[in-house]
Amino acid sequence: MNRMRVVSGIPVEKGKGSVYADLGYADSEAMSLKAQLVAQVAQLIRKRGLTQVQAASRLGLTQPKISSLLKGRFRGISERRLLDCLTRLGRDVQIVVRPAARNRDTGRLTVRIA
Repeated sequence: MNRMRVVSGIPVEKGKGSVYADLGYADSEAMSLKAQLVAQVAQLIRKRGLTQVQAASRLGLTQPKISSLLKGRFRGISERRLLDCLTRLGRDVQIVVRPAARNRDTGRLTVRIA
């Protein structure tokens, strides 16, 4: 299927559903997952009115690391660390493992914010 079409004389390609996949990152699923977790951490920091120094102290990170996270630079921080940040910000995190859908050979990792 051709993903390219022309709109007002400009070639437009339909995305894959993830900006990281569209940019060709090999680990696009992991990056998308981390981006969702970072967005939730950032939202909770803002909601609580925490400064970067206060957030760093509460989350066990440095202020420069908090600054990087809030700017969307999260390479070098694991999903596990981000989950820990969420629990330190008063969120319960539940991990559910279940069989993949019958039409897929492999499972997938998703985040659902409640």
